[in-house]
This record gives sequence, structure tokens and C-alpha cells, in this order.
Amino acid sequence: PIPYFPSLLLLQEGRCLYVILLMALYWCTEALPLAVTALLPIVIFTLLGILPSNKVCPQYFLDTNFLFLSGLIMASAIEEWNLHRRIALRVLMLVGVQPARLILGMMLTTSFLSMWLSNTASTAMMLPIANAILKSLFGEKDTSKDMNRENEENQASLQQNKLYTVPTEMQFLASTEDKDLSEEKEMTSDALSDLKKEEEYKTNIWKGFLISIPYAASIGGTATLTGTAPNLILLGQLKSYFPECDVVNFGSWFMFAFPLMLIFLLMGWLWISILYGGINLRGWRTKKSNIRVDAEARAREVIKEDYQKLGPTKFAEQAIFFFFCVFAIMLFSRDPKFIPGWASLFAPGFISDAVTGITIVIILFFFPSQKPSFRWWFDLKAPNTEMQPLLTWRKAQETVPWNIILLLGGGFAMAKGCEESGLSVWIGGRLHPLEGVPPPVAVILITIVIALFTEFASNTATIIIFLPVLAELAIRLRVNPLYLMIPGTIGCSYAFMLPVSTPPNSIAFSSGHLMVKDMARTGLLMNLMGVLLLSLAMNTWAKTIFQLGTFPAWANIHAENATSVLPAVENVTLSAL
Repeated sequence: PIPYFPSLLLLQEGRCLYVILLMALYWCTEALPLAVTALLPIVIFTLLGILPSNKVCPQYFLDTNFLFLSGLIMASAIEEWNLHRRIALRVLMLVGVQPARLILGMMLTTSFLSMWLSNTASTAMMLPIANAILKSLFGEKDTSKDMNRENEENQASLQQNKLYTVPTEMQFLASTEDKDLSEEKEMTSDALSDLKKEEEYKTNIWKGFLISIPYAASIGGTATLTGTAPNLILLGQLKSYFPECDVVNFGSWFMFAFPLMLIFLLMGWLWISILYGGINLRGWRTKKSNIRVDAEARAREVIKEDYQKLGPTKFAEQAIFFFFCVFAIMLFSRDPKFIPGWASLFAPGFISDAVTGITIVIILFFFPSQKPSFRWWFDLKAPNTEMQPLLTWRKAQETVPWNIILLLGGGFAMAKGCEESGLSVWIGGRLHPLEGVPPPVAVILITIVIALFTEFASNTATIIIFLPVLAELAIRLRVNPLYLMIPGTIGCSYAFMLPVSTPPNSIAFSSGHLMVKDMARTGLLMNLMGVLLLSLAMNTWAKTIFQLGTFPAWANIHAENATSVLPAVENVTLSAL
């Protein structure tokens, strides 16, 4: 047997801590591409003697990675045949063209797409639709860099041409046709005041539209396990730290996160609509001006025209929609916990969500994109042309973000290193001051800290760093580890205050129509609402779904193993439990 040397064990922990801090630094500063940083454990863990390569490398291709890959491939097929655009335009046609309703339609559509597509892809797809609607409502919009200079130019234009130009940071032109310019007449001060209010209203509505889309994408991604990377990192690290934990799967997560997403989406819509004028609390009975009525009619025509450009529904779109529904239903019904799922028909432990997802997406690579004709088999003169499948491998290669797969693998490798080296236990031994914190308070504090941290760092990197700490803290507090790990995971997606917080925020900000202060003042209350709603969810329906009221047996096994690792180092053990 190998003799026990506490100093050697601490040295092992120190090496692992060094690697994690180095990767955290690279992830936060992006000194290297995120995916390249994720590959460092393959080299450094083996060179420093933390983990052998035959334990590190398999972490990059766990079944969780394949579940995520199946979601990405399904999203590629949806985008290939423009099914997402048809769904978006159809929803907008149903909700109406009043600003508050349009913002709600944008948020509902974006959040639904973000449940299955990446948050970035959902935002990038919806913003052009939003811009087209806004231009039909309000005309073109130009950005001014100098406010004072713009005001002077506006006044000079008013005096010289008898035209009114908006003296705001964003300038709207109601029309670009020359014939409209010749019909302008000198306006009274009251008319100018009314038009100024109208243009300020338009500016606010434009901002409300653009800011609602990335927020809805971030919120919607939390509703499914495949919606965003942190959710899958939680699933993977649970399997690493607590192999016996089987309460988190696609169905149970959906039952918990989907109601939370809907409530948060509704609250966010109300806040954005009130803040940016979509809902006027003091003017419910105010009659619409003719300008607004005409603008809404134009927007309705733009949406209808864009929808008609898609043409009749193709066979490929119908097939993709069918397989998408089968994909979602099979994932949800595999093991919903409250009733036996279809996985119970097979040997226990053999069927996972990854098997379900990969099975469906494989069909996409050979199912025909055009309706097959049975007469072809009996027509000897029929041409022997190759049938195009719903998705080609070349298209999948081009559209699937493979770097995210490596990023997930890097997180799983880091978690494995923490576990094998004893670093997670060492961290748990340093959490004595937090043992007296009530668990509900701990949930709020954890969510606030992680939501603030992820404003400046990648949400994937943030959850990779924090999850091992949260797991050990939960064992210290003698609460179900999911009670702390789930709020930490979802809190990573609640980054609303800065353009650099998430790629969707950056995409919306790059349009040039938003300012940092717009995101800061809107996102501050969004963050606060997210923290409070998440705390409410964890202390109500989540307790029933994940059995959070008791300290589970699978966590007890981990605690006993952790205690047996360091019998000679008193402050590192969990013997106090």
C-alpha cells in the first residue's frame, strides 16, 4: 500500500487549484480562445500528476456532450429550412402589432426558440425581424454621436426648411419619400411639442424592442437542459460528484424551469413595456393618434408580407417540425419521475437522454427533404436522381458550434480533477463561516454573487468555477446539493446589465440603438426579479420535483467518501457532519 503523506496530498490539491485558477483567468480575460483553454487539462493535469490521460480525455465525450450535440444538430436542421422564421412570423401575426403586444410576441418567440436553439442564434435571427417591423412603424433611424451639435442642426433645419427634426440621441424619419417633404407645413409650438413627445415615444419603443430580445433569449435558455451550456454542465458535474443522483433529467428539469421561465418572462415583459412606454399606466383610455394607427397598419403589412415570402409550407418543414416534436416528447417522457417513462421498458441505466437525442438526429441525415413518390418504384423510366436529406453532414459541420462541445468537456475535466485530487474536499473544509447561514438565505446570496460575476465573465466559465464549491457547501450545510447547485446554474444565465455579459446582449448593443445606461437601468431590476423568482421556485415547486426537503442518500455517500479521503487532516474532513 502507498503510505499516506498529508503534505503530498496538499501539494496535489495545490497543483489542481493552480490549474483551475489559470483556466479561470484565461476564461475571464479570453487570453486564449475559450475552447483552447478548455483543452489545457489534457496537458497540464497529466504533466503535474493530477490525473492520467485515460481519465482526463473521456471527460470530453460524456453522454451529456452528446445530448448537447443532438440539440445543436436539431437546431441546424430547423435553421436550414427556415422553420424558426415561419414560427416567429406566425406568432407575431397572432399577437397583433400594438407595441406592448409586439414586444410580448418577440419575447415569447425568442424564448421558445432559445429553448432549443442557442441563445446567440435566437437573438441573431429575431433582431432582423424586429428591425424590419420597427422601420415600418417609425421609418429609418440614425445614430448621432454629438448631442449638442445635433440639437443645433435640428433647430437650424426647423427655421430654414419649416420641418421638424427630432432633437434626441436617436433620430427618426417618418418617411423617406420626397413627395411627403413638399407637403410639410409650418407647425405651431403645440404641434411641435406633440411631435416631440411622439418621437420620444418612438425612441423608447425602439429601445424596448431591441432590449427585450436578448433578455428573452437568456431567460428562455434556462427552460430546457439543452437550452444553454450551464444546464448541461450541472448535469455532467452531478454525474461526476454524485454518480447515484438520478433526479435531474430533461423531464424533471423542464417541469421545474419552464414555469419559472414563463413567470420571469411575463414580469420582464411588464417591466420593459412600462419602462419604455409600451404600456402607459396613465393613459389606458387615451385615443391613438392617426400616426400610430397608420404605423401599426404598416407593421401588420410588413409581417404579413414577410410571412407570404416564405411561400406554402414545404414537406421538409413539416418533417422537421414532426421530428422536433418527437425529439421533445421523447426527452420529456423518458423518465418523468411522477410516472414510469418509456425507458423503464429497457434495462436500467442503459437508456439516457443522449441516446434519445442522437437517435432522432440520425434520422435527419437520411430522411428525404421532398415528399417521396411511390410510383417511382414502378416507373422504369423514372430518373435515378439522388434524394436530398433533411440535413447533410456538410451543413452540420458548418453550423454546429463544435467549440462549445470542447468547452463542456473542459468543465467536466476540471470537475474530475477537483474530485480526484481532493481539492473539492479541501475547499469544503474552508467553508466553516458559512455553516451558520440559513439555506434560503444562502440561495439568495449565491444567486446574487454568481449573477454579478457572470456580468463580466462567460456564464459557462462561471458555473464551471462555482459548482464544485456549491456542492461542498451544500454538504457542509447538510442540505440537498441541488438546493444550491440549481440556483447557481440558472443564476449564470441572469446577466442583463452589460453589453459584454452575454453574446445576445452584445448583438443587440451592436445595432447602435442602445446605450450602456439603457441596459444597466433595465437589467438591474431584471437581475433582482430573477433572484427573487428563483428563490421562490426553489422553496416551492422545486422541493417536490427534486425532493429538496431531505438530505439524499446519494449525497451521503459522497460525504462519507470525502471524510475517508483525509483522515489525518481534521479541518479538511466532514466529520462534524
